[in-house]
Amino acid sequence: MTIVTDWNGYKKVNFLTGGREGFIVCPENPLPGNPWAWRTEFFESFNYADLQLIKKGWHLAYHCVSDMYGCPESVSMLKEFYDECTASFGLNRKPVIIGLSRGGLYAVNFALEYPECCGLLYLDAPVLDIRSWPGGLGKGVGSPECWEQCKERYRLTDEQALVFDRNPLDRAQEVAGLGIPILLVCGAKDRIVPYPENGEPFYAAVKEAGGDIEQIVKPDCDHHPHSLEDPEPITDFIEKKLGFRQ
Repeated sequence: MTIVTDWNGYKKVNFLTGGREGFIVCPENPLPGNPWAWRTEFFESFNYADLQLIKKGWHLAYHCVSDMYGCPESVSMLKEFYDECTASFGLNRKPVIIGLSRGGLYAVNFALEYPECCGLLYLDAPVLDIRSWPGGLGKGVGSPECWEQCKERYRLTDEQALVFDRNPLDRAQEVAGLGIPILLVCGAKDRIVPYPENGEPFYAAVKEAGGDIEQIVKPDCDHHPHSLEDPEPITDFIEKKLGFRQ
């Protein structure tokens, strides 16, 4: 069953997948091929690029698997939602997946598991190593409560967490081999998800392995604000790489 509501003047189609809430926001004039941008977390936070995309004819989507930190179970749940969006609603089979903050864990892990289901990754101040956040085992402040929850989701003991090697950062060379374009937007002074522990080494490893990655580093920016108030560089990257334009 679907329930249609309004979101900023656009039609929002709400539905359950596996008992979990999700929705699709529909543009007034959809582009041929029904491209879509899929937020893995924090749907309305700093959504400058999302709003520009929907004005240009892109669908937007979100599926709630919060507090699971991109663990394998959550990735399987996201695949169920993807299947519903593509099969029942006719959305494109290669979405832009947006990983903002901890959403980066979901976005990259989904792309690694289902590369045929991802057209492009837009990662914004992303968590790419659970030891950095929520673990706080490096320079970041971490979150003790979230760290306990994260270890439980991944079924890790304290000792196992220290040597866990299935983070997106650990698998950067695999990511490069997927051939998926990646845009990384980060703040150089991020105190919550430190750039030197997440985005910076990820970018370097993907680039060295021949991956298709570009980055925008905001030199004086902390974890917030995310994105760019003028999102043109973001949407231009997406449009150029995927070829969907008005």
